[in-house]
Order: sequence, then structure tokens, then C-alpha cells
Amino acid sequence: MNSKDNIQSTNDSSEAAHKKAIISKKIIPYLLLLPVFFYYAVFWLFPVLSGMKEVFTDINGEFTLFSNFKLMLESDLFGEAVFNTATFAAVSVVLQYFLALMLAVLLSMKFRGSKLLMFVSMIPMAITPTAVAIIWKTGLVRDGWINSFLMQLSIIDKPIVFMNSEGLAAVFLIILIDTWTVTPSVMIILIAGLQGVQKELKEAAYLFGANKWRIFKDIIIPILKPSITTSIIMRLIAAIQVWAIAVMVLGYSKVPFLVERIAFYADVVPGVDTSSKIAFTLSFTTTLIVLAATVFYLMASKKRTFSGGEK
Repeated sequence: MNSKDNIQSTNDSSEAAHKKAIISKKIIPYLLLLPVFFYYAVFWLFPVLSGMKEVFTDINGEFTLFSNFKLMLESDLFGEAVFNTATFAAVSVVLQYFLALMLAVLLSMKFRGSKLLMFVSMIPMAITPTAVAIIWKTGLVRDGWINSFLMQLSIIDKPIVFMNSEGLAAVFLIILIDTWTVTPSVMIILIAGLQGVQKELKEAAYLFGANKWRIFKDIIIPILKPSITTSIIMRLIAAIQVWAIAVMVLGYSKVPFLVERIAFYADVVPGVDTSSKIAFTLSFTTTLIVLAATVFYLMASKKRTFSGGEK
């Protein structure tokens, strides 16, 4: 009887130790992530909450719901900044996506010289934004390398004054610079997605009479969809937040964007009582726009998937 009791107690203790080990294993991942949570709480969550407090309090520290938004709407160049940001996001994302997709498909064919072409295509990725701005600004000035190159080829007779561009012309100029800089990063994401396309799928499609366009549309694009979604969301978020290239190449207020206005009120006119409130409100509004655009794209993408599946 005693031996049975000893065996039972031993089993109970081992079972308890086993449960304790399972519980401890479940806790370990959270313990490992605790420093990350702490970091984000201190350096992300706290500044975000502080910024939101600034949005909903006036210059006297009293609660207000709409007064700062009214200041933002009445601020200089706000309407133009919204229009320029929307235009830049729409045009740059589409242009960069198609260019990156064409380059990714081309480079995935592994023809002679494809490695050299990939190396050349990826050069802009290695250049810092400040260096990009210097390269293009030295080219866009009246006696810069762009005008010199075009005149050497007899394409133009006299220099083009790119730096005097205004309105949509200035926006498209920034789009071209950003496209040159960013397209390689989108291309790399799509090339990684193309690695999942098996040769057997293409061979089977050719066997059943499909042409190259049908293979691209019905096989390659569906396989690339996760990569496409990732690249478009990343570029959409970055496009809405564009400002550095515009400021470094053309200066403040020449081609206003939403984030450019934030930097303007935070850096250029910090002494005005309402400037910080406008900057915080612009930052809050831009964050909401980014979230809304991302959610809208994800919902539209899922809707197309479901409708395609029903068909």
C-alpha cells in the first residue's frame, strides 16, 4: 500500500512538474518580447499619446475638439498640400509598381547580362536620400549635368530651368526622382515573390496551349499577389509621407506636401504660438490618412480575391 502511495505521489509530482514546465515555456516568448514592448511603450506609445494630447488641447492647455483642426484647414498651402500628396501617392505608386514588375519579370529570365542589369538597377538603393538630393539638384540647376547631357545630344537648344517648376510640374519632377530612388526596392520584393513560381506550372500551361500572356496573368500574378500587396502598401505609406526629397531639392513651400507642412511648422516657424498645434494636428491627420488608405487597399484586395474565387 505504501509503495502504491509512493508511486502515486511520484506521478502527481511529475505531472505537476510537467504542467509547470509547460506554463514556463508559454511565458518565455513574452519574457523575450518584454524589452521590445518596453521600448515601444517609451519611444513610440508615449510620444503618440503626447502628440494626441497636443491635438486636442489649445495653446492654453484646455480641451478642444475642433479648434486645432480649424487652424490646420486655414493654414497656408494646406489644400495644395493635400492635392499634391494625393497626386504623388497615386501616380508614383502605380508608376513604380509597373516599372518594378517589368524589371522583376525581365531579370527573372536570367538572360546573358541579367546580373549586370540587376547590379545597375540596384545602385539607387545604396545611395542615401541626402546624396540622392545632391545628385539631382546638381543636375536640375541651369548649368547642371542634365542640361549639359541633353544639349550634347542636340535634344534641346538652350538649358531648361527645372528649378523654377511649380504646381503639377514640380510634383511630377519629385515623382521622377522618387521613382528612380525607390523602384529597385519594390523590384527586389517582386523578384523574391517570383522565386516561388515553379517551372512545372509554366510547362503544364504551355502543354495545355496557354500563351505567355495567359501564363503571366493567370499563374504569375496570383502567385505574386502577397508580394504585390506588401510592396504596394509599403510604397503607399511612404508616398503619403514624402517630404525630404521635395525640401532638399526645391526647398520649403515650393511643392507642399502634408509631411512637408509638418516639418515647415516644426522647423521653420517654431516661434509662432499656433505652429506646434498645426504641426501636431497635421501629423495626426496624416497618420489617419495612412491607416485609412492601407485598410481600404486591404479590403479592396480581399474583395477582389473573393469575387475572383466565386467566379
